[in-house]
Amino acid sequence: MGRQSAVTTLEKAKARSKPSHAFLVIGLGLVLLTVALVFSISFGAANISVGTIWDAITAFNPTRTEHQIIYDIRIPRALGAALVGSFLAVSGAIMQGMTRNPLGEPSIMGVMDGAALAIAIMFAFSASISGTSLMVAAFIGAGAGAAFVFFIGSFARGGLTPAKLALAGVTVGAFLSAISSGIAIHFNVAQDISFWFAGGLAGMSWSNLQMIVPVAIGGLTLALILSRSVTVLSLGEDVAKGLGQRIRLIKTLGVIVVLLLTGAGVAVAGAIGFIGLVIPHITRGLVGVDYRYIIPCSAVLGALLLVLADLAARMINAPFETPVGAMTALIGVPFFLYLARRDGRKL
Repeated sequence: MGRQSAVTTLEKAKARSKPSHAFLVIGLGLVLLTVALVFSISFGAANISVGTIWDAITAFNPTRTEHQIIYDIRIPRALGAALVGSFLAVSGAIMQGMTRNPLGEPSIMGVMDGAALAIAIMFAFSASISGTSLMVAAFIGAGAGAAFVFFIGSFARGGLTPAKLALAGVTVGAFLSAISSGIAIHFNVAQDISFWFAGGLAGMSWSNLQMIVPVAIGGLTLALILSRSVTVLSLGEDVAKGLGQRIRLIKTLGVIVVLLLTGAGVAVAGAIGFIGLVIPHITRGLVGVDYRYIIPCSAVLGALLLVLADLAARMINAPFETPVGAMTALIGVPFFLYLARRDGRKL
């Protein structure tokens, strides 16, 4: 494709974008996220008033049980849910943009299952495990899982279409999950790693937040820097080449962002699926196809979704907790089937 044709295609894509909608989505999303965070901190096994939450934040008293619950348990959990939700949503948006695969998502493309397998191996063979080592293992496992999916998918007849890639991802994910379960049973660590298989935020702490905040700053910043290039890639490699994009470098950096964000999310919250599938599609419907708007909007909406899902997981069968991964699956599975049916002829 010539440069002039590529520029025309890009301009048409920009014309379909809705920057005013993006600012509205971000603004309203942040307001709703703030409200959701307050509800998340307030409700649980022991309900706490908003006034008490404000007192705990502005005048913390370590002798008061409610203040300890708020500061040591509720606030880290709520903030962790927001960060992990934004990680997964942005990862999904980048994967869908780079691969032009509407079904692209960390939990479908083998990224999460690879990370979970690496964590299972760590628990089985390592005597002492730190949060940093878990995160590094999750990064490596996520990369290996994604590479395995693309390797298996490359053998498909007729080329690696999005549908075949998604099918390879589901197949490889089931295979890796079965290996993880076998390791957990054989080495008697099933109870230790059940949290990572089901997905949950009960173990979130300030140390977890300190560990993932640098990843959040680095990964999300790099995602925003790449956003224009991802927009061009989402229009096709011919358009990207016509505009002089360094496709291999962009894809490499995009993969690094996905592995960083997904690995950090799995390391602290386990395998929480479908946020990266649902949120980017909703965001594109609201703001158009420009990833300069899709990525920040996805981060806000992903954070909102996971905070609400975690709140529902705690409240639906109180005082017991439902795995938050099950809550996101209630939304994600029907949405996945809808996308598969809608785009079946195209894929």
